[in-house]
Amino acid sequence: MRCCSRTALHSGKLKSYVCDFPTSRLKDHPRVIMLPHLGASTGEAEENCAIMVADQVRDYLENGTVHNSVNFPEMSMPRNGGPRLAIVNANVPHMIERISKAISGAGINIMDMLNKSRGEIACTLVDTAAPVPVEVVAQIADVQGVLGVRVL
Repeated sequence: MRCCSRTALHSGKLKSYVCDFPTSRLKDHPRVIMLPHLGASTGEAEENCAIMVADQVRDYLENGTVHNSVNFPEMSMPRNGGPRLAIVNANVPHMIERISKAISGAGINIMDMLNKSRGEIACTLVDTAAPVPVEVVAQIADVQGVLGVRVL
């Protein structure tokens, strides 16, 4: 509640105040009704959340996009129309160098790349100009600190 609204409440200009995000300064005021924040507990909200989760899991599996994760960084990179690698790795130096070396060593050009980290985890999306052979995917997977590699 803003300062002027609080003043209006105390002076009687505002008869009552109902909120679901109360402040401790108003918790004992006789004309303040505090409610728990239950927006996510309605049937509609639960259905919308389920749809959102399904959409976000599909987007991760198809594009490597990550939204609203507890342990992964936010990731979103437009597709370039070609193959894409999604790599999850430890957030340590030289990972991008090792990933790039494996791809370029196979004579494949990197069209776009995104690397984001959150704490000890990093995620890398790599769009390539040509399909990445399984041997190169295995080479990346064998890099110390790589936790997983997927071809999307």
